[in-house]
Amino acid sequence: MNRLSGLSLPLRPSVCLFCRAQTSLALSPLQGGQAVRAVATGRLRRKARMTLSKDVSKSSLKGRRTDSGRIGLFPNMNQTQARLRDDPRSRSQAALKRSRDSEEQPAKTESPLYKALKMQTTLSPVSYGKRTAIKSKISEVSSFDQFPLLPIVRNSIFSQVLPGVTHAVPTPIQRVAIPRLLEDPSAKKRTKKVDDEEPQYAQYLLAAETGSGKTLAYLIPLVDAIKRQEALDVEAKKKEEENKAREKEENSKNQAFDLEPELPPPSNAARPRAIILVPTAELVAQVGAKVKALSHTVKYRSGIISSTLTPRRIKSTLFNPDGIDILVSTPHLLASIAKTDPYVLSRVSHLVLDEADSLMDRSFLPTTTEIISKVAPSLQKLIFCSATIPRSLDTQLRKRYPDIRRLTTPNLHAIPRRVQLGVVDIQKDPYRGNRNLACADVIWSIGKAGGESDPGRPNFWTEPKTKKILVFVNEREEADEVAQFLKSKGIDAFSFSRDSGTRKQDEILAEFTEPSAVPTAEEIMLHRKKNRAAKSSIPFVLPEQSNSGPQRHLPNTKVLVTTDIASRGIDTLAVKTVVLYHVPHTTIDFIHRLGRLGRMGKRGRAVVLVGKKDRKDVVKEVREGMFRGQALI
Repeated sequence: MNRLSGLSLPLRPSVCLFCRAQTSLALSPLQGGQAVRAVATGRLRRKARMTLSKDVSKSSLKGRRTDSGRIGLFPNMNQTQARLRDDPRSRSQAALKRSRDSEEQPAKTESPLYKALKMQTTLSPVSYGKRTAIKSKISEVSSFDQFPLLPIVRNSIFSQVLPGVTHAVPTPIQRVAIPRLLEDPSAKKRTKKVDDEEPQYAQYLLAAETGSGKTLAYLIPLVDAIKRQEALDVEAKKKEEENKAREKEENSKNQAFDLEPELPPPSNAARPRAIILVPTAELVAQVGAKVKALSHTVKYRSGIISSTLTPRRIKSTLFNPDGIDILVSTPHLLASIAKTDPYVLSRVSHLVLDEADSLMDRSFLPTTTEIISKVAPSLQKLIFCSATIPRSLDTQLRKRYPDIRRLTTPNLHAIPRRVQLGVVDIQKDPYRGNRNLACADVIWSIGKAGGESDPGRPNFWTEPKTKKILVFVNEREEADEVAQFLKSKGIDAFSFSRDSGTRKQDEILAEFTEPSAVPTAEEIMLHRKKNRAAKSSIPFVLPEQSNSGPQRHLPNTKVLVTTDIASRGIDTLAVKTVVLYHVPHTTIDFIHRLGRLGRMGKRGRAVVLVGKKDRKDVVKEVREGMFRGQALI
């Protein structure tokens, strides 16, 4: 050991290089792949060109295992042939049993009809056995005279509701619903004990196809019940006055000691007897007009309230000192009024939920149930009315009202056969996927068809001159875009959605809901004058033709581009053609959109535009179901 700079370092032993090499070679042998690596690095590998092949005489090397056959992470990569097993795999006993069962049983043959509609089913089905039973039952009723109605109510049907109709026959839903709704629920004897949680009023479900007269089916019994109750109130009031007069005579001797003043009778202001709830303001105006028409001969007070009316008009209608009998409103507005004045719902005996599938969905359900619970103490009849019964509505009704009486028609969930459905593939020439161009071409073809411009043919001045066409889109943002495109192509088009103004909505909708009146003599002379001016050769432009716009214009045709806001309950008697710009999402939308046609026995025509991403199988099955007259499942 040497000491250098205060550090002790060991001295290297003096060993020669030859001895050190022998020591390194005598180390313990390595194992596995390390030994192979040591030998490979220790000895030089012989080059392949200097080594002879041992397999030269062999034609194939099947017995030789290649690298791809080794077990590892990637044993089957870069294969050029499929390595299948020569011996078949033996089947288990369970698999053999399943194969024997399938051979013995006949194959299930499912009807090709509605195969695609069953995949997106949303409607609650009604058995065809029940439909047949209803058909045989309603065939016995052929006139309104067979219903036990008051004479004044029966006469008002012919004079106010159906003027000009010589042979007024009730529709199927009216034959089914009116006799049941005229029954007195309190007259029936209860066979089971009434639970406190069960509703003490009668519940009804009116379900019928679109345009079948459901409004009159519940309105006529409603008016009849109000008039009967009014007669009972008059008798009760007369007896009450007699009792008061008798008590006054008896207490006249002690009048000096009577310190309690006589209370005034309760007012009927803002206390309607019946309430009709509808989802939209447009339906409020339409149903309110029918209720008002009956009140001209059957004397009762009715009113409508909606968000389109001013607060002053709502107050004057609802808080009329003379009272109100029938009120038509939307749920949210009525619920907000009931919060400030709870007595509004204190005298309601009849509550009707028109378009019940909308009023019982998630957006209206809390408000609707709140109104039902508030009118329950005085309620006698609760009526649900709808053209479509979704599964969600059917489940809620079975859960909340298990004893509800279901009044349905044989053609429920069916589109009338008098409506023809055509299909236009926009992927073909000349459209090539342009949906706007296909829509404009269809409208031009419909508008130019027929000979409306010939004043010499019969019934020219009595039949409607302007063709009314409805175009339905799925998104309300597209309503304005499609309307503007149709205007650029010379088509008189309007857009109708929630974004439109209230006054504009009423004016536009009135043209498509009210039938055209017979023109006067002045209108006929003006029409002939315009025709002579158009046929004469004038070298200058007429004032009505001087505005800048499209070179071509489609005459005598008006188009309304709208969403589902106009597909529910709107009575479009003046419309004979409907264009489905998009394929509807569900069969419910199909029924309501095509339900704008074929109303009250009239014919109609519908055209659906089908694109690349649309469900053509659904459209095909809907068309086949319409041809067969079957209900859409």
